Parts: sequence; C-alpha cells; structure tokens
Amino acid sequence: MAALRLSGLILMLVMLAAHADELPPPAYQLAAHGADIPSAVLFAIALQESGIRIHGRLLPWPWTLNIAGTPYRFANRQAACHALIQALAQHNATRVDAGLGQTNLGYHRERFSSPCEALDPYRNLAVTAALLREHHAATGDWVLAAGRYHRPAGGAPAARYRTGFSRQLERLQVSFKQVTPP
Repeated sequence: MAALRLSGLILMLVMLAAHADELPPPAYQLAAHGADIPSAVLFAIALQESGIRIHGRLLPWPWTLNIAGTPYRFANRQAACHALIQALAQHNATRVDAGLGQTNLGYHRERFSSPCEALDPYRNLAVTAALLREHHAATGDWVLAAGRYHRPAGGAPAARYRTGFSRQLERLQVSFKQVTPP
C-alpha cells in the first residue's frame, strides 16, 4: 500500500481544513448544517478518526483507511480507492473503515453508491454527520452520540473514544473562542 507523501497535497488540505480564522472549515460547516448538528462535533469526530499531524497541526486526512485495526494513509484518493478495493476482497467489510469519519463499510455500505465513494470527503462528511444525528436522537447528548458512533455496543472502547472526542471538542471550542470576535 502506498505511503503518505506530503508534497503536492496542500490543495485538499486547504479545501478541507482551510482558513485558521474560519473554524470549523467550510466543508464541515456545510455537512453539519445539512444534518442539523454542531459543526464542532463533526470536526472533532474527523480529527479523532483520521487526524494526522502535518507541520505541527492536527488535520483530518481524507484518504485514511483502517483495515483490520491498522490505519493507513494515502497520498491521494486513487491510491486509497485501490487499497480499499483490495482490503474488501481480503477482509470482512466490518473490518474496514474509510475516509474522514472512518465510516465502517460493513455496517454502512448502503450509504454509498460504491465503496470508493466513502473516500469522497464531502460524501463521507455527510454520512458521518447523518450517523451522528441518529446517535444523538437516541442519546440526547453529543459525547454519548460520539461514543455510539465509534462503537454502538458501548463498553470500554466507547468510553475511551468519548474521552478522546471530548478532548478534541474542548480544544476546538477554545480555539473557536480565540478566533471569534467578541
């Protein structure tokens, strides 16, 4: 599988995690608005699921796969799609997560027209936001919804995830206050 190369990839990062003075970035705001969820919740999920440090900054990475518990990051959508198709041929689809929100293709395949559509950043964010909305409807709480997003069955994995998600959300809320004029 192709390793992540940092050169020549700035365009997508600018598009998805663009302006430091516009947080969360526009793609997250749009998807969150479409699902009627807080954009900070969606951005925190993406950071938790696919975040990678680039030049000292944590950014969600759109071409991230998790295959049987091992994360992989790819330089572009084409390389990630190729690896995704191979992974689905070799593993049960419930062991494969894709994209910014690391959507599980075994449980949510029907939300995409094809497996590689899960690597379209805007579609992946829309699905992630819809899933978060569904979990929030069941729990009434965004932190609990995030835990269910990660592991609907709950337990220790969901509890650990809620802790990490809460840290991300808190960090984002502090950052948003710093860039929002009084």
